[in-house]
Amino acid sequence: MRIGNATFPLGTALAPMAGFTDASMRLLCRSLGCELTVTEMVSAAALCYRDLKTARLARLPADDFPCAVQLFGHDPEEMRRAAAMIASGEYEGACSACAPAAIDLNMGCPVKKIVSAGDGSALMRTPSLAGEIVRAAVEGAAPYSVPVTVKIRAGWDESSKNAVEIAKIAVEAGASAITVHARTRAQMYAPSADWSVITAVRDALPKEIPVIGNGDVTCADDYFRMKEQCGCDGIAVGRAALGDPWIFAEIRARSKGEPFLPPDEAERRRTAYALAEAIVEAEGEGAAARECRGRIAHFLKGMRGAAEARARLMKVETLAEIKEILGV
Repeated sequence: MRIGNATFPLGTALAPMAGFTDASMRLLCRSLGCELTVTEMVSAAALCYRDLKTARLARLPADDFPCAVQLFGHDPEEMRRAAAMIASGEYEGACSACAPAAIDLNMGCPVKKIVSAGDGSALMRTPSLAGEIVRAAVEGAAPYSVPVTVKIRAGWDESSKNAVEIAKIAVEAGASAITVHARTRAQMYAPSADWSVITAVRDALPKEIPVIGNGDVTCADDYFRMKEQCGCDGIAVGRAALGDPWIFAEIRARSKGEPFLPPDEAERRRTAYALAEAIVEAEGEGAAARECRGRIAHFLKGMRGAAEARARLMKVETLAEIKEILGV
């Protein structure tokens, strides 16, 4: 799979997740074999208004390449300006050590406060506006040779699955790749994803435009099954990676025909603590330690005493408390 100047032999990507895919998590997944990472959602409007907290979300550390910066918004002019800012690196509040591999436009977020503003998956309901948004972003990023990609859903609801239509519009407007989350907005994150939507998008687009599948990939078997079933060029792993970033290592090992040894409980605890350390180092103790509560809890799934440990994690205020609970 190729997007712009970046090549992805396995096409593995970490799906963007607000509150989770910060630089610390992206670097962890990359160290385990993830080829493409994507930032948390960055508001185009807030970036244009020079909101410093928003700008920090787009910060890219040196080791996090190739990484795409994900923008969301519904105003074409704001999207053009924001895309140019990200592509050029000329914005306040963030000092990136590398340029973005792509600018990814979010047309899939199902969260109420996002769609109520006309952003995210709400754009699936306004195909013409979606096209204008893509075209504006492409125009903003083009002078800096940064490609624009788009993430969509199957559609708004079961009666309006229009992923193929939106994907075609996006490509006609200049998008270099399409990621398809195979659920409708109405489904949110359940029930099961409809992979046939990914297949339909792949079949509808030119072969040179990569299609990345997303939805219900929870293990290496799912990765290979989606690739075979849908014919997609890449696979984005989302929630499954939150407690199991080793999914990327397993995919890489199996692709090479090498054995994969799953992490034992001790390694999972050490990795969880290393992630917490990285978050606190990047953001400072207080709020960052509290931010780790739910994130570290994902690593404890299936462990003996996990329920008690998770309950204790929900009350932590310091990194030292996290270390004690994890027993590392």
